[in-house]
Amino acid sequence: MTGLPHGTDNMAPGAIEAPARPRLGLSLFLDDEGGYTTVAVAVALLVSISLVFAAASAEWVMVRSYEVQPVADAAATAGANAVAAYTTIARVLDACVLSLGLLGVTVFGAGLVLSCIPAAGAFGGSVCEAGKDILDARRDFARSSAEGLERLEKVLPAVVVANSAACVAENAHAQGLPYVGCAVPFPTESKSDFSSLAAELSSEEMEKDAEELRELAEQADEAKALADEARQRGWMADCGSTPYCLEERASKLAGLPGESNPHYSNAEAWSFGAPLLRSRAYYAARAAQEKPLNASVDELTNSAARSAFYGYALGVVRSGVYVEHEDGSVEIDLPGLPHNAEETKACALYTDDLWPCSNESSGTVLHASSACPAATGPSAGYASLEDLDAGTVTRCETCGMDLSAMGSVAAASTSTSNGFEHYWREIVEASEDYEDARNRQAEAESDLRDKAEDAHGAFERALDQLSVVRPRICPPGAWGCVAVVARAEATTVPTELTAAFLSSGELPAGAAVSAAALAPDESTAENNVLASFFDGVTSQGSGSVLGGALDGVCGLWGRLLVGYGSKYESVSSSVTGFLDGLDGVFGGTVGSWLRGKIKETVTACGFEPVDMRLMKPVLVGWTRVLDQSGYDAAGKVRQMVEALPAGASSYDLAKTLGVWAADSLGHGEITVAELSIPGTDISIPLTIRLDDLLGSP
Repeated sequence: MTGLPHGTDNMAPGAIEAPARPRLGLSLFLDDEGGYTTVAVAVALLVSISLVFAAASAEWVMVRSYEVQPVADAAATAGANAVAAYTTIARVLDACVLSLGLLGVTVFGAGLVLSCIPAAGAFGGSVCEAGKDILDARRDFARSSAEGLERLEKVLPAVVVANSAACVAENAHAQGLPYVGCAVPFPTESKSDFSSLAAELSSEEMEKDAEELRELAEQADEAKALADEARQRGWMADCGSTPYCLEERASKLAGLPGESNPHYSNAEAWSFGAPLLRSRAYYAARAAQEKPLNASVDELTNSAARSAFYGYALGVVRSGVYVEHEDGSVEIDLPGLPHNAEETKACALYTDDLWPCSNESSGTVLHASSACPAATGPSAGYASLEDLDAGTVTRCETCGMDLSAMGSVAAASTSTSNGFEHYWREIVEASEDYEDARNRQAEAESDLRDKAEDAHGAFERALDQLSVVRPRICPPGAWGCVAVVARAEATTVPTELTAAFLSSGELPAGAAVSAAALAPDESTAENNVLASFFDGVTSQGSGSVLGGALDGVCGLWGRLLVGYGSKYESVSSSVTGFLDGLDGVFGGTVGSWLRGKIKETVTACGFEPVDMRLMKPVLVGWTRVLDQSGYDAAGKVRQMVEALPAGASSYDLAKTLGVWAADSLGHGEITVAELSIPGTDISIPLTIRLDDLLGSP
């Protein structure tokens, strides 16, 4: 039998047990009964514990080796956060500059509209002055914003480096590993263009046009007042006065019916054409109705004189003219009638051969009528009163027809307040004043409309200056921030538990690269950053951004500013609503026309809402960022890793990696821009706390 005996059960009867021998091989771990020995158990425990701690040590090494990558990711994100903050600042300032420009031009447009309205001319001047103050404030704010953003972009690389280096240091402290590194912005220098932000927006042309509009509006208003006064006088003489007027006299003396003798209840519904038509109907009726009132010779003469006068007057008024032209001017010729002997000598009643003559023993005699009792001789034709005064014919002593008899007919009805010709004369005088004033009004309104077109052109050019390309914002880090983080030296694996079982090991040096770029944060699509900015500015302006220059302007600025980044309210709707709220702008006026053209211009410019979503950093491929910057990606990263100094400050890191950084950023404030409150001496500095940019508590 070979092998070690496992007992005596199988021994032959009577056999003698062999002497005991030392246990070798498996017998060291197994006892005679097949169980494990103490040595076997101890060895198994030792091996198991050694394997456990060896695995733990390997896991620690693996985890620590990988953790440099999340640190690099965090560093890239921290650097890009500073760029995101700058981008928000730049967009807010750009929105403020644009909205101030729109506000100033809109207010100036309102001033131009009001300047076309005589009653609002003075207020229009103050509105234009408010618009000028706003544009001046916009100019100063734009310049200070451009300078402030340029200053901020110069320190932005240092902020990126400081933010990311602080993140690396915090992770090194938390993990107990010697991390060193930071993020580098690409491009490393600003490529922004703020020239359009600081572009000059002059209001001189609109100022000049506004002043001329007010002057022309005043001229038109003065002429209109004179025209209205003359029209009122004419209406009163025709059918407005009591107890007598032209309408009443025509009805009383000639019995004119209502269709030929209409009544007008007010001057607005009346024109000088009404008395012209009335007088034609009146004299036609009087001429047809005229006959002697009795059989006396004196009445025969008076009737003959009246008949001649009515016939002459009918011919004269039929030649009268009243025309209203489309441009507002009028052509009026209401002919006057003679009302005394001198005026009679200047008309056809004196020069025309109207009077019958007879050959009498004393010569040729002029009569009032062929029915004159003294006209006994044969007819000698007709002669004029001028012939009578010249001695060509002689005066009839019976009827007494002469210039005096003729002149007394018109004089009697003109000089008394109950005569038709009295009111006709007042109407003629009023029509002359009305024609002169109305034509001057039409000329002034025509010039006003021409000037309004010039003003609209000036407004359009000013608006075009605002609708140019917005500033190109490309700060350091706009393409992305590349972070390089390294363990600069090997780290001994913890030996507190494994020293009794394993020899000590080391975590070798290592490095990781990451990159982050900016992307819109969809969750901030409805952010109120512009509304918050507006509230902050107005709260420092003593409750009024315009010092009370014009109600509603401050609210308009708020709508324009917030509407800059809102898809719910467009710029054109805000401006249109403001212009529609102007009082005293009635349809058909030059002011109404100009307001409509300004509204059309703003709508046509198409100021669309701008994307004001906040930017957030997202991890991207670092090769893309470096390729966009014109670097060989692998070579640049190797250079950055090799350049990292151990235990360096953020300034040393930036300097080593070739990024400009300030020697000391400090913890103060940077004034990015200053906003002057129009109409006041208040200037509000807009500052940025470096602690906020650096992420300090």
